[in-house]
Amino acid sequence: MRSVRGEAAAHAQSAPAGGSGWAMAALRALSAAEAALLLLLLGCGAHGLYFHIGETEKRCFIEEIPDETMVIGNYRTQLWDKQSESFLPSTPGLGMHVEVKDPDGKVVLSRQYGSEGRFTFTSHTPGEHQICLHSNSTRMALFAGGKLRVHLDIQVGEHTNNYPEIAAKDKLTELQLRARQLLDQVEQIQKEQNYQRYREERFRMTSESTNQRVLWWSIAQTIILILTGIWQMRHLKSFFEAKKLV
Repeated sequence: MRSVRGEAAAHAQSAPAGGSGWAMAALRALSAAEAALLLLLLGCGAHGLYFHIGETEKRCFIEEIPDETMVIGNYRTQLWDKQSESFLPSTPGLGMHVEVKDPDGKVVLSRQYGSEGRFTFTSHTPGEHQICLHSNSTRMALFAGGKLRVHLDIQVGEHTNNYPEIAAKDKLTELQLRARQLLDQVEQIQKEQNYQRYREERFRMTSESTNQRVLWWSIAQTIILILTGIWQMRHLKSFFEAKKLV
């Protein structure tokens, strides 16, 4: 994979000799900014995996998503074949049901798909979204001995954009496409920063509430100890008076 800086340099060298100097300076500035932004976005935005589930089993995942962020999930299923002892493409009749819930427990998406499909939703509440998948098999768990392999690829934010398609549709030059990518990345970074501020605020509120409860509990314990000590002193005094020891 070529580096971003290398791509910008190659593009600058291939430019006509009569081009203005501001274009080359803009390319250099874009390459540096892209490198910094890509370092920030490294490791987030796209997740590819596969997992095994039973024919009637349900599997859920937790994805932390900022608000107003598009999420695209692509999946395909394979069914275990006992004769060949390998996973083969599932039959067309075996599909997957996808259900997505937001942090408040509201259902964002609930739809039946085929053995291979793509689901899309947009988050409206920041936080942990629950993504659940299970097959549409109607066999009883006692008789459903099949095992499924599900390949799942989740893309979040600007990673959902198909930039070659956008460039062809809007007839963008390479420089314009780079600028479009930068704008999308900056917007996604802003959403991530807002989400981190939201998490920090929630954590601060939880900490303050916990500290307040601990303070009131300590005060209650102190009052109980004082009242218990006063009661014990009065009880001992009355006991000694009754025994005429005082």
